[in-house]
Amino acid sequence: MQIYLDYSATTPPRPEVIETVQKTLVDGWGNPSSLHGWGQRSALALETARLQVANSLNAPNPDSIIFTSGGTEADNLAIMGIARQYTQPQHIIISSVEHSAVAEPVRWLESRGWQITRLPVNRQGRVNPLDLIAAIQVNTVLISIIYGQSEVGTLQPIEALGNIARSRGILFHTDAVQVMGRVPLDVQRLPVDLVSLSSHKIYGIQGAGALYVREGVELVPLLGGGGQEQRLRSGTQAMPAIAGFGVAAELAASEMNQEIPRLIALRDRLFEKFVDSPFLKPTGDRLYRLPHHTSFVITDPCACGRNEPITGKNLVRQLNLAGIGISAGAACNSGKLNPSPVLLAMGYDESEALGGIRLTVGRETTIADIDWTAIALQQILERSMPRLVGVC
Repeated sequence: MQIYLDYSATTPPRPEVIETVQKTLVDGWGNPSSLHGWGQRSALALETARLQVANSLNAPNPDSIIFTSGGTEADNLAIMGIARQYTQPQHIIISSVEHSAVAEPVRWLESRGWQITRLPVNRQGRVNPLDLIAAIQVNTVLISIIYGQSEVGTLQPIEALGNIARSRGILFHTDAVQVMGRVPLDVQRLPVDLVSLSSHKIYGIQGAGALYVREGVELVPLLGGGGQEQRLRSGTQAMPAIAGFGVAAELAASEMNQEIPRLIALRDRLFEKFVDSPFLKPTGDRLYRLPHHTSFVITDPCACGRNEPITGKNLVRQLNLAGIGISAGAACNSGKLNPSPVLLAMGYDESEALGGIRLTVGRETTIADIDWTAIALQQILERSMPRLVGVC
């Protein structure tokens, strides 16, 4: 049995997306900037996708959608597109649980004199809006807070945070890569100026993303070139991936009302399987949470006096042998396993922050998948930590 529970990492392309990608490769391979028939067919597909993505966000102007290579580029364009407007370093506010696609460009700016405030989070990974109010300075030019945290599933109070930013005339960006297609996104209601999106999180293919840019917001492009995408993202567009993104966005928006309750039921069933577990404790906010997302840390990583703790990476490997795909929170760099910065920011100690795991459900997940995964994970944990079952 093969069970995929890593939908926050990537999603399998939908058949409708694959069909669109194939059709674009055959019939829509022209350069959309060209004036002849081949180019104009491609241009029509490009603008159709732009409209589909815009409609999925309730964005009134399709030109507010700037296609990129993915969520990482969208985050970088938002951060650096604002920062490069200033000749002198200013002040940016982010959370302490941002994705690295935000954290890294901000760290680069910090090394060049920019002031960076990283807002603390509570044990559930949630920002307190009062901390944002206290952090704002006269030279604050951007606030960037992730909407749905990919590792622990917590949803931030984006509306409250965005309203604070707007009331003070500060631009507000959110990384909504994990949210799109899973939580309703309405940019006419939400006080957001810049929103990062990614195709392969919503059953599109890798290689396409987008940045929503509210009308009137100015950015400095990262790339110099032919001036595509309203002169904000030069380079010939990746038409097959973008066309697939449009279809995926349209389908996700149309099915969301039916899909969200199903995902929540599967998510909560998996949490319930381990509610009394001596091996795992849940992480993230249970109420303000992505509908498809479960996450845990190992409760006793050094059981039986082990020299090396049991890590999330260990569990990923063992479940993979059982045909089950999940993710670990800690990152391995140059052969050294580093504790999850997200879990550290939430107050977990280093050993716990090495033991984070994430199981995320999706369109193809069934109740049987959840039940079988819970049995397999329980057996692996019992073998790994015999002291907690009284045999050590």
